[in-house]
Amino acid sequence: MKKVILSIEGMTCSACSSGLEKYLNKQEHILDAAVNLVMSTASISYEDTLTIDDLNRFVVEAGFKSLGIYDEKKEYNETNKNKIYLMIFGILSFLIMYISMAHMFHLAELPFLSIHNYPKNYSVSLLILSSLFLIYGFDILKNGYKNLIHETPNMDTLVSIGVLSSYIYSLYNTIMVINGHIEYIHMLYFESVSMVIFFIKLGRFIDSKSKDKTREAIKKLSLITPEKALVLINDKQKEISIDEVKIGMTLIAKPGMKVAVDGTITKGETHLDETFITGEALPVKKAIGNKVIAGSINYDGTIEYQAEKIGRDSTISGIVKLVLEATNTKTKIARLADKISSYFVPTVLLIAFTSLIMNIVLHHPINEAINTFVSVLVVACPCALGLATPLAIVVSEGLCANNGILIKKSETLELLNKVDTIVFDKTGTLTYGNLKISKIYNYSNESNDRLLSKVCSLETQSTHPISKAFMDYQKNKDLTIYEVTNFKNIDGIGLQGEINNDKIYLGNSKILKKLKLENPYIKDEESLSSNANSIIYVVINKEIKALIGVNDIIRENMNDVIEELQNNNKKVIMLTGDNETTANIIAESLGIKKVIANVLPSDKANVIKDLKKKGNIVMMVGDGINDAPSLANANIGVSISNATDIAIDSSDVILLNDNLEKINHLFKISKETIKNIKQNLFWAFFYNVLMIPAALGFIPNITLNPMLASLAMTLSSLTVIFNALRLKKIKLERRDKNV
Repeated sequence: MKKVILSIEGMTCSACSSGLEKYLNKQEHILDAAVNLVMSTASISYEDTLTIDDLNRFVVEAGFKSLGIYDEKKEYNETNKNKIYLMIFGILSFLIMYISMAHMFHLAELPFLSIHNYPKNYSVSLLILSSLFLIYGFDILKNGYKNLIHETPNMDTLVSIGVLSSYIYSLYNTIMVINGHIEYIHMLYFESVSMVIFFIKLGRFIDSKSKDKTREAIKKLSLITPEKALVLINDKQKEISIDEVKIGMTLIAKPGMKVAVDGTITKGETHLDETFITGEALPVKKAIGNKVIAGSINYDGTIEYQAEKIGRDSTISGIVKLVLEATNTKTKIARLADKISSYFVPTVLLIAFTSLIMNIVLHHPINEAINTFVSVLVVACPCALGLATPLAIVVSEGLCANNGILIKKSETLELLNKVDTIVFDKTGTLTYGNLKISKIYNYSNESNDRLLSKVCSLETQSTHPISKAFMDYQKNKDLTIYEVTNFKNIDGIGLQGEINNDKIYLGNSKILKKLKLENPYIKDEESLSSNANSIIYVVINKEIKALIGVNDIIRENMNDVIEELQNNNKKVIMLTGDNETTANIIAESLGIKKVIANVLPSDKANVIKDLKKKGNIVMMVGDGINDAPSLANANIGVSISNATDIAIDSSDVILLNDNLEKINHLFKISKETIKNIKQNLFWAFFYNVLMIPAALGFIPNITLNPMLASLAMTLSSLTVIFNALRLKKIKLERRDKNV
């Protein structure tokens, strides 16, 4: 299976996006397609038998244009060109309005264009000018026709039918005037043709500018990497373009420079500003062995680093890809809006044609019948309805990305609003995971250093967070590392291996049950547990040789995070494989009332399943390594990332730094986003419920002509756009953290 995101041109409303989506999903060998109206993209999963050319062809067949694979750095709009055209036709619109209405307001009429004195000149001038507007709006007419042919009528279809009906009717009346039937001069609607197209173009220009603003977060991310890199070749510094950088090259970042690509520091130390990537404002200290991310700003030291991830494999590209994919997924409320839109346009066409026929049957003047017909078609364009949900989602996704929060699917924003239970892993989540050996009870005849050499030798084979404590200890003490054979990880219990024919087991108290050993050191274990230590038993050749206590530090501000969650009626649970005494001490200090301890990683997933069976909507927060099963089984899985590994398949949300305050930020963004979407949908539906009857003449003392209908339609879209853009102003409180 392959996946690609295409840039699409020609979509103007939700009927367009849903029509294209439906057409793509019908094609053989396309597994799934999701179309994003705001981003003007189509995310397509397809079988290897298809090519990009095939996908482009499908897009064209559906009545749109594919601009190829989406490139976040490429500009897809022609804002300046459109602005010039808009200004020119704005002047022409004013001219048409003046020619056609000057006599109504007793203004000076233009020479030789008076409706009374020169009716033929008057009608022909309006015909010529309005014909220019048909050329200006040819893209609307063409798209409307194509979508009608492909049985996916959209906003352009409504406008095209309305405008062409008005134009043809006015053309007929112009011919009658030229042939001497002057009474037809009062049945010209060329100004409506012109103004409808102008207001739609104006609305789309504003819409395009607004959409560009929603894309800013993605574009900022994609442009923060420098265009040049300083590389070290044969001990000489040379500046090359970023495209010339190869994996394995040694690069240099001096104070004030940006890190060019993802890599690992091989020389020097410094502080890096990773704000754009992680949302964390404070500089991060980096030294030899630490990872660096492309786009980070070097503050105060010169470093050398080895290039590891470049181009589309870089962290930034990964983030952009995740954000784009998230904006291409749809919430339930968005799918509902799309479904309504797919029925809405045909319904409007039916209403408009019914009104036309009824007016003719009832012997109403033909000009009034056409006026009503065109007004209904124009005023009911579902542009506002189509923008209501995707625009809010894209703005929110951008806000999250700028704050170091990556959401893989937009459905997550909707589901977050329903979460009532939050389960936290302990080590590496509630605590930093920077474990230190605090106490050693040595029951062997060997020295601490010799015994710990064997322990550290096994721990170097492990990926568990606790192993780092032993590796740090080994480095500080410069202990010997022995060769380990027959190494095995015992899930949820510990490790085993052989060193010089000695069978060594490391693990929690469950290792003793596994080996069927009595525990004569209960008091020592209780002493360590009472001081919040995680406990490791050292068993060599089935004899307990030592008991080691490993301590951790609770994350800063965790008390505030937990308190805020509980104040918002969220039930907080600690889920850990650690012993109950240690877990309870940590939980009590954080104000967590429920603790589930001594749980194997595989059993953590069962705990999550049980909570869901009881009707809870569960969020699991873990480090994304040992918590993968529980993260995958939760309604929403949140993993903490070091920002260099964002491809954590088991989670729905990735926090790009260790600040768990962002969980509360996430809930706030979700709440405001869903509220904003509901407001947008309300105004979109309210507008149509009100304006269609007005266009039909059902509301006393209110009369709509096509020109006013197009203006009203534009204003409805602007209401939704500006309301969605308010999400950018959500204030996310940050508490100061000590450096």
